[in-house]
Amino acid sequence: MDRPFVFINCAMSLDGKIATKERKQLKISGITDFNRMDQLRSGSDAIMVGIGTVLADDPSLTVKSDILKKERVQKGYFETPVRVIVDSFARTPINADIFQKGRGDIIIATCKRAPIDRIAQLEKKARVMSFGEHHVDLKLLMNELKHIGVNRLMVEGGATLNWGLVCEDLVDEIYTFIGNMLIGGESAPTPFDGSGFMENEIKFFKLMGVEQMDEGLVLKWVRK
Repeated sequence: MDRPFVFINCAMSLDGKIATKERKQLKISGITDFNRMDQLRSGSDAIMVGIGTVLADDPSLTVKSDILKKERVQKGYFETPVRVIVDSFARTPINADIFQKGRGDIIIATCKRAPIDRIAQLEKKARVMSFGEHHVDLKLLMNELKHIGVNRLMVEGGATLNWGLVCEDLVDEIYTFIGNMLIGGESAPTPFDGSGFMENEIKFFKLMGVEQMDEGLVLKWVRK
């Protein structure tokens, strides 16, 4: 395989929403699911998010557990896996939390249309790499990640990045936490936005696990 093993981890309401109609992030899962997610991060070579998630939520993408961080260091790794931001036009804020917390490599994936001055600023904080002409070519990015030693990649959204990866057949597994709330609203985002598939384009996954957790369920899906 010329790319990493890729899995998406997401949480959504019982009606399939990940935020309110104002695109305000909500706490959908609980502490048990949070610990599960931390273990997934710790066991990955890299963690990836899209620029929309960075601008909306400002995540640090770090491993939180002191025990898990210590285990990684004992194995010769940084406390936190490589962090990757898919950011076609280099919009990542210089003061983003990802630059303030955690030790480890940070990669900003841009395209050739990204402003040169923005790239120069980000290069002071991270490794900036270009893939594609008008937007980040996800297949090229995956090839490069594999080349630099990323064998297991965790994707934490958002909906645009998730959609792009599924469209390119780059997703092997999906973990979905389904919470006990109903958000509603036709404009409220889902885990996979985008234009949507025609009937003959639909992607199918096989259900491999169901676990009751906190006030909801965790489903594990594997690509057919």
